[in-house]
Amino acid sequence: MASPPELKIGQKLSEGKTKQIFELVDQPGLVLVQSKDQITAGNAVRKDQMEGKAAIANKTTSCVFKLLQESGIKTAFVKQHSDTAFIAAHCEMIPIEWVCRRVATGSFLKRNPGVKEGYRFSPLKMEMFFKDDANNDPQWSEEQLLEAKFSLAGLTIGQCEVDIMNRSTVAIFEILEKAWATQNCTLVDMKIEFGVNVKTQEIVLADVIDNDSWRLWPAGDRSQQKDKQVYRDLKEVTPEAMQMVKRNFEWVSERVKLLLEPKASGRVVVLMGSISDMAHCEKIKKACASYGIPCTLRVTSAHKGPDETLRIKAECEGDGVPTVFVAVAGRSNGLGPVMSGNTAYPVINCPPLTPDWGAQDVWSSLRMPSGLGCSTILSPEASAQFAAQIFGLTDHLVWCKLRASMLNTWVSLKLADKKLQACSL
Repeated sequence: MASPPELKIGQKLSEGKTKQIFELVDQPGLVLVQSKDQITAGNAVRKDQMEGKAAIANKTTSCVFKLLQESGIKTAFVKQHSDTAFIAAHCEMIPIEWVCRRVATGSFLKRNPGVKEGYRFSPLKMEMFFKDDANNDPQWSEEQLLEAKFSLAGLTIGQCEVDIMNRSTVAIFEILEKAWATQNCTLVDMKIEFGVNVKTQEIVLADVIDNDSWRLWPAGDRSQQKDKQVYRDLKEVTPEAMQMVKRNFEWVSERVKLLLEPKASGRVVVLMGSISDMAHCEKIKKACASYGIPCTLRVTSAHKGPDETLRIKAECEGDGVPTVFVAVAGRSNGLGPVMSGNTAYPVINCPPLTPDWGAQDVWSSLRMPSGLGCSTILSPEASAQFAAQIFGLTDHLVWCKLRASMLNTWVSLKLADKKLQACSL
């Protein structure tokens, strides 16, 4: 990296086994998270220095948080500052580790004798542990968390907040699981922590997510594991063994950059029967942009210029870019059916219905001749979302945005209900 800009570092706010948190004097509400070259296991029963670990961990965390933020997950991460530090929103941390498991291994097997290693959890298995080194981070129930009545940055952790953290943990795991699958790597389990933003009083994903935070098995094979478990399993810590551990951490930090790269490219081509439909089509284009999907607008009429409509279709098919067509035609919609009957690409009808004849006109989009498979979606935004769901089957970045959007919709409803209940009391 280029030389980072100078920061006015204030007092040390906290220090953990692998990082230090400093206030930023000239940037109220922000902190500097400085990684350390230390690696630990078993609540620091085993502790060693690993030269370069701070930079590796910071690089991994920064990439992971960028992926989550670009997907739409609310996090404390602001930006990477240097090779070994990043800037984050100042949070009061909720002293709970949320653990999400896809595959049974590690401590779960010890606590649940009889379950074989490799048992797959569908849905995901959720657990929480109270951060208490003196008592080896005991497992907690939801009831214990509620009874603790934690109050952080002016926010009391109640049922609503617990539900949000639970649901968010699942979404975060699934996003990272989908991303790691593009590298033929199984995300086995993961631990994360949440904090309360001192400025907004929002619960956000905080702390770090690096190679200490998860188990990663390339090709689903534990013998190829690349995470900190290799360090935990060492019978003897030798310089050679530490080099092997470091190579694994470096492998992860290099691969994690690839999670930000799309695996497939596609586009939406909106065909409008008249330029008067432009406002309707612009809504589709704007919604496509929110999913990172390119969108092109064209004007053509299947009734008045069928040859031109089919020429545009052939042009889009000829360049090899995966395409979803959206047909925007009111009154008698011939555009969608003609396209659907002449292309193997998906076609979505999104007619701009008018108050006077809309109830009658919509049937020209709904009543398709046999052999045609185009769908009809009246909302411009929903038609873009459906196109995104199609592309999300092959592009993990689009899928991640869809998954985060689902979470954010659920959270907004949960918070609205909490506010309503508070007003009713």
